[in-house]
Formats: sequence, C-alpha cells, structure tokens
Amino acid sequence: MLSKLYKQLHKQIRLLLYKGKEPYLSLYKLLGFYPDNVELYQQALTHKSASRENEQGRWINNERLEYLGDGILDAAVADILYRRYPDKGEGFMTNARSRIVQRETMDKVALALGLDRLVVYSTRLTPHALHLYGNALEALIGAIYLDQGYERTYCFIRDVMIGQHLDIDRLSRKKTNYKSSLIEWCQHYKVPVLFDSVEAARTREGELQFKCVITIYEEVVGAGTGYSKKESQQQAAKVALRKLKVNKELRERILAAKKMHGRQQAEAAATVADQETEIPLAEGDSHASALSD
Repeated sequence: MLSKLYKQLHKQIRLLLYKGKEPYLSLYKLLGFYPDNVELYQQALTHKSASRENEQGRWINNERLEYLGDGILDAAVADILYRRYPDKGEGFMTNARSRIVQRETMDKVALALGLDRLVVYSTRLTPHALHLYGNALEALIGAIYLDQGYERTYCFIRDVMIGQHLDIDRLSRKKTNYKSSLIEWCQHYKVPVLFDSVEAARTREGELQFKCVITIYEEVVGAGTGYSKKESQQQAAKVALRKLKVNKELRERILAAKKMHGRQQAEAAATVADQETEIPLAEGDSHASALSD
C-alpha cells in the first residue's frame, strides 16, 4: 500500500517539475492533458526512418503503436457512429467509418493537430506521400490508450479529432473513390495494377452481377462484386487497400516482385545493347576470308 502511494506521489512530483516545459507543454497543447509516460508519446512520434536503439538493444519507432492505435480507432469510430446514427443500417455505418479512418482523412486531421511539427523522421522521406503524419496519429492513439486507458482515448477521438476537425455528417454522405486511391498507391510505389472485370452471375431476380479481380505483379490483392463493372471495381479496390494497409508480407512481396521485374528489364536492355554494338561483316568479307585461307 505504501509502495503504491509512494509511486503515485513520485509521479505527481515528476509532473509538477516538468509541466510547462518541453515536451510536456507541446503534448498538453495537443492532447488537452499532461501525459504520465512521456516516452510513449515520443515513440509514437518517431518514424521508422528515425529509429533509435534503447538500452535493451531494441529499435524504437512508432510501428507497433500504429498497429495498436489503428484497432482502437476502428472500435471507437464504430461506437461513435452507432450512437450518432440510431436509424442507420450496417452498410451506411461501415462506409462512414471507412471514410473517417482512411489514410487521407487521418493525414488531414494530423496536420490540423500540428503533428507535422512534432514527428521525427529522416529528411530523405517525403512525408505527405507516405502518409507519415496519419500513421503517427494512429500511433499517438495507441500511446494515449497505453498511458491513459480507453475512456480518455475515446474522448480524444470523439471530442478532439472528430469534434474539432471532422464533419462526419459530410463525410458520411461523401462517396469514396477506392479505385483512384489504389491507383495513387500504385503510382507512388511505381507498380502496375490490373483491374479484370467479368460477368459473374445473375441473381434470382435476373439482375446481372459483375466480378472484378485486382492483381499487382500477378499477386491477387482484391476481389469484389457489383451490379456494374464500376461498382465491382470499387468493391475490389476497397478490399485491396485494406489488405495493403494491414498485410505487411503482401506489401513486401509486391516490392520484391518490382525489384525482380526491374532487374529483368535491365538485363534485357543490356542484351539488346550488346547485340546492337556488334559490328557486322561488310559485304564480301566472308568470301575474302575464305580466299585468303
């Protein structure tokens, strides 16, 4: 009992010493409360490119916290939408949640919160293209959860992220173009994407359905169905984006295939160049050679 009281008193003294000083002041302005474990928040704001090694030899960055924050964000937003729209169905709420938690939305909220001034990353990176700030925001959510618990994390998502920086009524009505988002992802990483739409089947009512399968370097990344080719492509792209977000092994296989394809192209180009540089015999040279023999 005395040990617990001593720890609480020690924590209060530590907070009193550091309140009003960096990094506590910056975090207080961002979060609306003083953190108990400031190291968690520093980790949340450290990108992999700026990893640092701790005393135990572990490399510290925000990847694990991002994973945790992503799951908590999904759960909190689902709860917020469930309470806000009591008359809406599952489809509406699922689409609304997707629009709120998508990378582009998280990037905008992160910038509005000022994370671009706090995230530590290598200067070789281009943060806007890599969703660096949106990822850091999810890591920050993970840090709040570990430091303060679910209730305070929920309030931060509801009152700060959504309450101050998002119009979820407008977002709920907005149509998300998953196909465009997937194409942008592929353009960023310079990988080809193929949308293969075919007639799938007819429903009992006789309506024709289409199926779309999306491949990147012969890797199937998504499939979806719809009552038009466009709808099937959107559904397949939605699945693909989700897979690319959560499946690290899939991303690594695609990037490995890209490297292999690049090597094959370079080797083919080198072979063509070698063939073009060969000097052909002049007309009659073969006869002259035979006569001289």
